[in-house]
Amino acid sequence: MPTDPLFYVVGLSAVFLISFGKGAFGGGLAILGVPMLALVEDPITASIMMAPIVSAGDPFGIWAYPPRTWSWRDLAWLVPGMLVGLTLGALFFVYFDPRLVALAIATLSLWFAARWFIRDRKLQVSGAPPSGSKAIACGTLSGFSTFISHAGNAPIAYYLLPRGLDKTTYAGTVTAFFTFSNSAKFVLYVWLSQHNPQAWIKAAILLPVIPLGVWIGKRFHDWIDGYRLYFCCYSIIAVTGAKLFYDSVRALLM
Repeated sequence: MPTDPLFYVVGLSAVFLISFGKGAFGGGLAILGVPMLALVEDPITASIMMAPIVSAGDPFGIWAYPPRTWSWRDLAWLVPGMLVGLTLGALFFVYFDPRLVALAIATLSLWFAARWFIRDRKLQVSGAPPSGSKAIACGTLSGFSTFISHAGNAPIAYYLLPRGLDKTTYAGTVTAFFTFSNSAKFVLYVWLSQHNPQAWIKAAILLPVIPLGVWIGKRFHDWIDGYRLYFCCYSIIAVTGAKLFYDSVRALLM
């Protein structure tokens, strides 16, 4: 059992923030989990801890956003793409520099958010039609990037946000996508962490805060209107993109 009080302060805050994002937006804040946990753990242990944490939050996410809130016709294309991306990430991990992947995702995220804040937020959203090719491409990129650099939200947001879905359908579809993704990755992380059981023990200590975070996030979702929810989603993309950009550039320069 950890005895450092800072572990509990930082760890519980990180898990609450991730869970709040799941309840409010369907996800999007998990990218902040590893950097926060890395303040009190080594980066490898922090990454391993994220697997049971995000997986344990999925049932509560489905409670907040049951299947009736999901856009099945979008998931029908996104999920197969995600599985392809995870497979490519697992097969070609040794051939790709994760720092370059992170930099590419960060650049895309910043461009995507900047375009909305500068131009698109002033336009009336009519809703882009479903696109199988775009969904497969974004799902593949999300699966690949979530395996390589834990940054899978931006490609999914790039596809779903222009669709103009109502706020609950958007959050429900994101919840469903990452539930499938986390389930597919879980077995891999079990294998990767077989020599580090302490990471699972430390993660288990932090799990009780998950229901509270999801519940408060869902209350926030129900309270806020659709435009402000989308404003928050694009803000999250911008903040996480900036954080990922800074981390990847710093890593490349070291």
